[in-house]
This record gives sequence, C-alpha cells and structure tokens, in this order.
Amino acid sequence: MNVYLKNILRFCIIVSLQVLILNKITLRWWSEPSGFPVFIPYIYPLFILLLPFETPVWALLVSGFVLGATVDSFGNTAGMHACATVLIAYLRTNVLSALLPRNLSEYSGLQPSTKNMGWMPFLVYSAFLIILHHLLFFSVELWNLSNIGQLLLKTAASAATSMLFIIVYLLLFTKQDNSRF
Repeated sequence: MNVYLKNILRFCIIVSLQVLILNKITLRWWSEPSGFPVFIPYIYPLFILLLPFETPVWALLVSGFVLGATVDSFGNTAGMHACATVLIAYLRTNVLSALLPRNLSEYSGLQPSTKNMGWMPFLVYSAFLIILHHLLFFSVELWNLSNIGQLLLKTAASAATSMLFIIVYLLLFTKQDNSRF
C-alpha cells in the first residue's frame, strides 16, 4: 500500500477513534467537586509518532497542526490540541535521534514501530512525547500553575491511560513479528 494512502487511512482511523469513542469516555481516578470529567485518554498523537523516519520537520509540523486542529474542531478546544501536537511534532526527530543507535537516514522507508525499534525503545519514545503533549495541553487548559498538584496528577493519569490505549491500538493494528519466539 502506498505510504501516503496508508497514513491518510491511519489519520482517519485514529481521529475517528479519538473523536467518536474516546472523547465520550470520561474517566475519574479521584473525586472532583465540580463534577467535570477529570481527563479523557488522548491517542491521536500516535499519528505523529508513527509517521516515517524520513518525514521532514516541516511536514511533521504541518501534519501536527492539521491533526490538532481537526481534534480541536470536534472538541471545541480553541487550538489547545494543535498547540500540544505541534510541540511533539517539532521534538519528534530529536527524540528519535537520541534513542536510535543509527542515523535516521539509515532507516529509509521505515517508520517508528515496535517491529523496527523494539518494544522498550518505542515505549520510551512514545511515553516521553505523550507526557510532553499532555503536560502542555493540561497547562494550557488550566492556564495557571496555582494548582500544580492537580496539573501533574491529571497529566500522569491521562498519560498512563493514553499509553495503555496506544499499546492496545498497536497490538490490534500492527503486524507482530512472531518469528523471534
């Protein structure tokens, strides 16, 4: 399958899962007096994380903005998702360069995945960027640091749940290489 068609299909699946299912789930890990949901698991940054290694930074930034703006339009969040997604799109290349033993140009035609990177490097890569995404998103959402404890707890709970959903997504939608077992 053409890489462009594959990524457009992945974009549609991930955004649909986020907007139609996950945005409707309200998870509460503790009681909040205002009655609003504490957090919603966000898996849509996975689209940026799974783009091919050789994707140029400008294309990552444009993709991040389009992805964030799409989720913003369905969630009525006024650019908060776009802001956080552009940040991880900008940092993605540097994080991959720090984690991988070879230069990114040597991974031509491949994309970050558990098959190409291994489970642990991929989980470190995705967890780091997901935590940064959630930290910026919830910082913009709360708009003050007077309640830093709530910000950190909300970020940690949301990132942990998002990583759980991302692992489930990877297990369901990626081919696993069973030849090593």
